[in-house]
Amino acid sequence: MAQIAHILIADDDPVVHESLGLYLDAEHYTHSSAFDGNQALRMALDDKPDLVILDLMMPGRSGMDVCRDLRRESNVPIIMLSARGEEIDRVLGLELGADDYITKPFSPREVLARIKAVLRRIDEPRETRPPLRFDGLEISLDNYQVKVGGESAGFTPKEVEILYLLASHPGVVLGREQIMTRVWGYEYVGDTRTVDTHIKRIRQKLQLEDAGWGLITVYGVGYKFEVFA
Repeated sequence: MAQIAHILIADDDPVVHESLGLYLDAEHYTHSSAFDGNQALRMALDDKPDLVILDLMMPGRSGMDVCRDLRRESNVPIIMLSARGEEIDRVLGLELGADDYITKPFSPREVLARIKAVLRRIDEPRETRPPLRFDGLEISLDNYQVKVGGESAGFTPKEVEILYLLASHPGVVLGREQIMTRVWGYEYVGDTRTVDTHIKRIRQKLQLEDAGWGLITVYGVGYKFEVFA
């Protein structure tokens, strides 16, 4: 990543660009603006920003479509914005590969904190973490790939990180807040259903008959990866 991070703001509301731009300028980030979905996708692919702030509802091409198309070509971090707070929007955004989801109206300071957390995680030197292997399951952070029964299971980067975190501590229950802090990289305050959504998607992709392991819900506490004797 460049020494000075570049942020692409994709939103059709000029006020959003102005308010976020002031905060980004104060932190010495560079930034550019896209006001419709087609322009956002083109700039994200051509300019290769370090992070994209992406509005859900934009003219030309929706934020959902931009996210879907962008994920086919890039793993650039995406923070999705929406004036709508329905759970279906959150689920769709996360399923398509968004890293985070913030509902409008929002505090620019909050968005900046999320941006800093994501960029900090990218910049941190990563210790070598070998692939985890269980019966019919392989989880690799080097190439962000999960293989189930020898076949790639099509996990998003966040799904790989969550599964790796749980599988690297078999039998240990981790709470939703712990998972948010370890995977998203910041102290998350508020709705932790993001974790539940990811776990649901992970389970759908971990279908293997007679597997010697499982992703277990500990109600009222969190989740754990269990290896059966």
